[in-house]
Amino acid sequence: MLWQSVVGKLWLTILLLVTVVLTVLMVMMLRFTETSTIEEAETRLNSYANMAISTLESHDGLDGSYEYLETISQEFSVDLLLVDSQTGVWSTAAGREGEMIASELIEGWSSFDERVIETESYSLAGGEDDRTEMIILGAPVQTDELDAMIFLYQPLSAIEEAASETRRLIYLSAGIALILTTIFAFFLSSRITAPIRIMRQAALEVAQGKFHTKVPILTQDEIGQLAIAFNRMRRELNRNISELNQEKEQLSRILLSMADGVITFDKHGLIRITNPQADHVIQMMLYEEGEADVGSKVKVPTQLRPLFERVVEQEHEELLEKTVQGRSMAILMAPLYEGQYIRGAVAVVRDVTEERRHDKLRKDFIANVSHELRTPISMLQGYSEAIVDGVTSTEKEQKEVAQIIYDESLRMGRLVNELLDLARMEAGYIELNMEEMGLQDYLERIVRKFSSYVKSEEIDIQLLYEQKDTTALFDPDRIEQVLTNLIHNAIRHTEKGGYVHLSYERDEKANIFSVHDSGSGIPEEDLPYVFERFYKADKARTRQRGGTGLGLAIAKNIVEAHGGTISVQSKVGDGTVFRFTIPRKMNRDGE
Repeated sequence: MLWQSVVGKLWLTILLLVTVVLTVLMVMMLRFTETSTIEEAETRLNSYANMAISTLESHDGLDGSYEYLETISQEFSVDLLLVDSQTGVWSTAAGREGEMIASELIEGWSSFDERVIETESYSLAGGEDDRTEMIILGAPVQTDELDAMIFLYQPLSAIEEAASETRRLIYLSAGIALILTTIFAFFLSSRITAPIRIMRQAALEVAQGKFHTKVPILTQDEIGQLAIAFNRMRRELNRNISELNQEKEQLSRILLSMADGVITFDKHGLIRITNPQADHVIQMMLYEEGEADVGSKVKVPTQLRPLFERVVEQEHEELLEKTVQGRSMAILMAPLYEGQYIRGAVAVVRDVTEERRHDKLRKDFIANVSHELRTPISMLQGYSEAIVDGVTSTEKEQKEVAQIIYDESLRMGRLVNELLDLARMEAGYIELNMEEMGLQDYLERIVRKFSSYVKSEEIDIQLLYEQKDTTALFDPDRIEQVLTNLIHNAIRHTEKGGYVHLSYERDEKANIFSVHDSGSGIPEEDLPYVFERFYKADKARTRQRGGTGLGLAIAKNIVEAHGGTISVQSKVGDGTVFRFTIPRKMNRDGE
């Protein structure tokens, strides 16, 4: 509304101030006009009285004086009344009015020695309800012929006509002054507040984020200085917010790019800032606790509450490792300070599942190597002691013992060589000698290598393929090592009368090799681990047939070095299928 704006308030203030001043001046002028009118009327009456008294004193006869007095009365609109004890009452007011005023004047002004002037109400119509305010002057007259009193009187209504005209002029002047003041005040207030309105609009735009808004500098007074200060404030605010946004964006990018989860808590335990990695961990914790996510202001998960309380109370960092949904989480929480006071805590959550798995693999590797080496070493030690102690008396027994020692030494050498190969592959030192090979001759040669071996086992081994005269680019020695390992494993786990098939096919992206057997199969719970080092589904049977548990791990590394993948499908009693792919579009460096 207008009255709530600066323009309206300033306008109303100026208008009220001028109105008060004009009212005071008008009242004073009216009082002065009224007083001066009365004084002027009294002065005129005194002047007329002097003229009447001079007339009476200068004329010898009363008749001539009366005529002159009537002339004065008519000329100056003043009624005269002459009261004498000898001549009676003479008045210029004829009729009943003259009689009434004469009777009241004679009754009220019985005697006086000097000139007197008063203002009183008199009844000119004979009734008390109809009285007229009159100004009356009474003066004694003493001549040779008269010892009388003369009265000059005039109704105030005649005087009021002149005063009313003056008041109308005063009221008109005051009204014109108020109208002009209103227009001037509105113009002045609008002119003064125009820059303020511009700055108000600019402030609203700045509040909406439009920091390039500039206030024009229209004057060099205080408002102009205010506009200069506003523009300076806008520039500083724009610069500060830009710096804050850059820091916020940089912090956000850092948090998003961190592999670890970051969570900040306030002193009440409410989560304030998280990154996506931390959100995932919090969701897992809430799922374990049976709670739903209630937004970004969720409280500290129950699993972290004791850690948070210790950190806040003891004011030092704490490290905790917990298992959440099968994942190992290392949580480092430290107090978060604001000056000298703790404002909350910050936690860094790291998924250490892979580290713990690698630690377990390292421990299992040492245990498996020790286990695999202990048996042949024990046998070498035992049979060597038998020879030294002369337990083997015959040549046949000595040959048998020597053969066992030889077989165990070969087994140890094979184990050590496979360990070295696997270590080099996992370290990235595997070298591939890529060649364009004709697959039919290459695969038939590998199958023939096992044909004589499986005759005694009565196992049918065949090569199956759909296209002849096809070629593929790979390292022939390494792929032969993979196929040899897979076929050998299939033969070892296939009973008499079974089969082992090697098949080849190709699609638009890869060459696909498969080894399918009708053996005993692999239990479902062992399938995810068959490509790990030293893992054996049937440890006693594998050891009996000379396995080290490293062949499939080596095969996986060779296939992945070619850019391919290897997988297994098996069902107990229905056989096993090992399948691996080699990308068709490879260069000769294996990339």
